[in-house]
Amino acid sequence: MKVARILDSKVGDVVTGSAEMPVSDGARLLSENGIGVLVVNDGEGGIGGIFSERDIVRGLVEHGPDYLDMPLERAMSSSVITCTPDNSVDDVMELMTANGIRHLPVVDAERLVGVVSIVDVVRALLARAEFDREMHQMTG
Repeated sequence: MKVARILDSKVGDVVTGSAEMPVSDGARLLSENGIGVLVVNDGEGGIGGIFSERDIVRGLVEHGPDYLDMPLERAMSSSVITCTPDNSVDDVMELMTANGIRHLPVVDAERLVGVVSIVDVVRALLARAEFDREMHQMTG
């Protein structure tokens, strides 16, 4: 199964933020949209970074309440691993596991087209396993 198929099953647009946005606004977007990461725009249509719930916890521990006023560009992870719609679910699982990450922005021709989470990947793998099991029962 390809990442494109996972994206087809997801609803809604990718939630993004700007590098200048304060951490408090980024946290609000995460909460209001029920998401774990916010893709931060680079101002030129690309990905400047990724801001996660984990970043909030680490930032508050390191900087205290002043952290909430910092711009996302100081709080985000600027080294972002991405995938494409053509990557397989197995490729994505391997990337996530090897890098200890739970979300991957999906880019097509350098344009953000979605985000896949570890939950999306596990669901796809479980669906594939169920399909394989049913096929085995039919042929075996």
